[in-house]
Amino acid sequence: MTVPGRRSSTFIRLVRAGFTDPSTAGRLLDAPALAAVHSDPVLLDALGATADPDLALLGLVRLAEAQSPDDLPLLLDTLVSAKPLRDRLLGVLGASEALADHLARHPHDWRALVTYESADLHPGLAEFERGLADAADPVALRVSYRRCLLSIAARDVCGTTDVAQAAAELADLATATLRAALRIATAAAPDDAAQCRLAVIAMGKCGGHELNYVSDVDVIFVGDTAPGADEGKAVQAATRLASHLMRICSETTVEGTIWPVDANLRPEGRNGPLVRTLASHLAYYQRWAKTWEFQALLKARAVAGDPDLGAQYIDAITPLVWQAAERDNFVADVQKMRRRVVDNIPAAQVERELKLGPGGLRDVEFAVQLLQLVHGRSDATLHSGTTLDALQALAAGGYVGRTDAAQLGDAYRFLRAMEHRIQLYRLRRTHLVPEDEADLRRLGRSMGLRTEPVAELHKAWRRHASVVRRLHEKLFYRPLLDAVAQLAPGETRLSPRAAGQRLEALGYADPVAALRHLEALSSGVSRKAAIQRTLLPVLLGWFADSADPDAGLLGFRKVSDALGKTPWYLRLLRDEGAAAENLARVLSAGRLAPDLLMRAPEAVALLGDTGGLEPRTQEALTQEVLAAVNRADRPEAGVAAARGVRRRELFRTTAADIIGSYGTEESPAEEDPGALVDRVGNAVSDLTAATIAGALRAAVRAQWGDTLPTRFAVIGVGRFGGHELGYGSDADVLFVHEPRAGVDEQEAAKAAQAVVSEMRRLLQLPTADPPLLIDADLRPEGRSGPLVRTLPSYAAYYRRWALTWESQALLRAEPVAGDPELGARFIDLIDPLRYPVEGLGEDAVREIRRLKARMESERMPRGADPTLHTKLGRGGLSDVEWTVQLMQMRHAWAEPGLRTTRTREALAAAHAAGLIPTEEAQTLDEAWVLATRVRNAVMLVRGRAGDTFPADARELAAVGRYLGYPPGRVGEMLDDYRRITRRARAVVDELFYGSA
Repeated sequence: MTVPGRRSSTFIRLVRAGFTDPSTAGRLLDAPALAAVHSDPVLLDALGATADPDLALLGLVRLAEAQSPDDLPLLLDTLVSAKPLRDRLLGVLGASEALADHLARHPHDWRALVTYESADLHPGLAEFERGLADAADPVALRVSYRRCLLSIAARDVCGTTDVAQAAAELADLATATLRAALRIATAAAPDDAAQCRLAVIAMGKCGGHELNYVSDVDVIFVGDTAPGADEGKAVQAATRLASHLMRICSETTVEGTIWPVDANLRPEGRNGPLVRTLASHLAYYQRWAKTWEFQALLKARAVAGDPDLGAQYIDAITPLVWQAAERDNFVADVQKMRRRVVDNIPAAQVERELKLGPGGLRDVEFAVQLLQLVHGRSDATLHSGTTLDALQALAAGGYVGRTDAAQLGDAYRFLRAMEHRIQLYRLRRTHLVPEDEADLRRLGRSMGLRTEPVAELHKAWRRHASVVRRLHEKLFYRPLLDAVAQLAPGETRLSPRAAGQRLEALGYADPVAALRHLEALSSGVSRKAAIQRTLLPVLLGWFADSADPDAGLLGFRKVSDALGKTPWYLRLLRDEGAAAENLARVLSAGRLAPDLLMRAPEAVALLGDTGGLEPRTQEALTQEVLAAVNRADRPEAGVAAARGVRRRELFRTTAADIIGSYGTEESPAEEDPGALVDRVGNAVSDLTAATIAGALRAAVRAQWGDTLPTRFAVIGVGRFGGHELGYGSDADVLFVHEPRAGVDEQEAAKAAQAVVSEMRRLLQLPTADPPLLIDADLRPEGRSGPLVRTLPSYAAYYRRWALTWESQALLRAEPVAGDPELGARFIDLIDPLRYPVEGLGEDAVREIRRLKARMESERMPRGADPTLHTKLGRGGLSDVEWTVQLMQMRHAWAEPGLRTTRTREALAAAHAAGLIPTEEAQTLDEAWVLATRVRNAVMLVRGRAGDTFPADARELAAVGRYLGYPPGRVGEMLDDYRRITRRARAVVDELFYGSA
């Protein structure tokens, strides 16, 4: 009798045994069919050891109830007395609802699990063929197939076979099934069979001897004529046989289906003929096949039909497979195919995808296959269609590090085991990790995780997926360390030929030159060569992560040749981990930064200094530049020194920008692109101001000593005044002067004009340093007006002649060099013009809109794509800046926050003042930042300025990498740019051209 309020002992035992619904389990144990064994402790313990005790018990009751009265005692007696059967049967019932359904429909099939002989432990193709031999129709074939599948699952869940052995058995069963299906099809159409020869080639996981429980079986059909038959009729007959074979396996009957037979890997896919002759196959592969088709053929295996024809096919295509790596863009094509697979995964499923998601099974398979195709050209030991066997061969040959191969193999086995258990439950084709708690519990327990199965499963899964993500790309360059460094006894290394193939696979366009650089850098017994041998493999990996690995390696050789004898250089790279990676990023990101570095290689020291990449203040820069000018004996020497400072600081800025954009292993990429843009704009603008100040001092000292007859100031306008200069921007300026007391106005004007001319000459002298172009075209009267004016002259012009656009141009005017007090008075003069009291009148607003519209139609370069032009294109810099400036001219008189020369600050102030909604402000800011970054990227990559994306594929890819797009995503980059700027243009149309 059970005491009220207390659980029965049976209930407690069921809970302890792992049942999640002990009440239902208790009722099932009391079912009449289990009366003879329901109290047997061995049975309860065995149920508790399964993946899902509740499911196992339910399946057992259904199986028992399906037995005849004469057969039931045999089942129950064998169940409690024979441990092998008990473990196998209950293991299957606790892991697979679908196989429990099969046993309930075919209650005698449990006897297939009784035998426990050596052949039964590890059956092969012959055993499966015997198991299917009696199947004479599709329904009987399904029943026999499930019976064989039952034995595979039993060995799998009991641990008699590991995941690789289970996958091989599933592939053997599929082979036997295809042969049985072809036998049935042949028997149904003997006339067709007499006219032709037909070979069935397994592809994919079936061909690779690593099939899942439920998977499409990929095949290719090869046909030929029987002796004396017509070729056309023979191919038609073979096509009918192949189609019937596919239907036998794929169609749903009263016993369900087996699996779909998929022939879409054939030449031309589903658009091509189902059956081709061998000659037709070869003609296609030699002329039309894409890279991915040769990758798929790596797993081709003749499995059914005419064995001689199948062997001929394999012999014919094998050389083509191992020549695929010689095709143009081979590596890019393979990697692009992998990315396309990932991109097609629904966003909601990416994190649950075992097969196709990042860190999934396909990452391992693609990495292994790519290495096989690269090195299998010269090493036949790599010619395996089985992933784990190929991985082992790669490790044995030195193509993959042994530790990496072991870790990757362990991860692959774990992920495949998860995939098997997920599919086994309902025998459905899926690669998604379930979300339901009960499903996760069953899955975890089936993997041997019993304490906290769900938590332990997630932890193990994420750990293995992380290993795959970390290793699958690094596999390509890590073994290069062994190719150039000392190895432990017994280890193998890449041969020079294999190293060249690997470099080519890594993306080096000229592997011969790359090997030559490696040899020059690492040969010999000197300390320098020893350090280089340690550094190079790591650097090669970083170079390979860029759009131009060749340029990175060549640049490293040049820097090393220039600095290799200095004691601090290699020590810096060896001991300061960040310095080496920073250098690799800088050298391989484009032309500008390496060009700047090669003009003064000692600047590499900045890359190892903790604060070396932080921008210096304008005050510090100006002080250094003026001191250098003062030390020079000639103005040319003084400005050369100033330009040298500018070159060094430009390198500092470009290096910081590249490293912040790419990120490093220790420091992730800057998440806020606006911060990168602001840092570059401020740094380049401050540096330009300091350089101009130096040129001004040099020009004055050369003729007048310390004091010029007139006070003189330089006003930055445009991007210069807005602290928004890019790497390729000219410096837009205005010059203003004021005669000193007692100096004749004409003499003062002549002196001011001479200073301007001398400054421009000095800054454009041909030297190794980049020139600084000064543009004064925004001055009153433009190119027709004097280069320099006095304050009263400016005041008279603006009072009488100034047009609205000239007031608009003054919005970004700010003193940058020369007499600060004179510069401040110039600002006082122009403030009423750029911030008119009560704002702009409607006539002025219409004039600005008209001018902007005319500029859009007239100034766009011929042939330029208006959707990709960063300055004048749709939603580009001009659109955003004119919209912001119109708000400034209309509202800055009443909103002090709008009185700034900086576009982003003014936009933020307009938002804060309620002049533009949050979403629209964010849209304009995003577009402006992106367009600015593209312009900076083009200059970094090409070494010369440009307002649109490069046409060259490698340069375009480098721009993409700078903007944070992985390799092969330039199309996505261009689509994103168009989408972001299109949205910005919609805001511009509303705010600038509308009534707002």
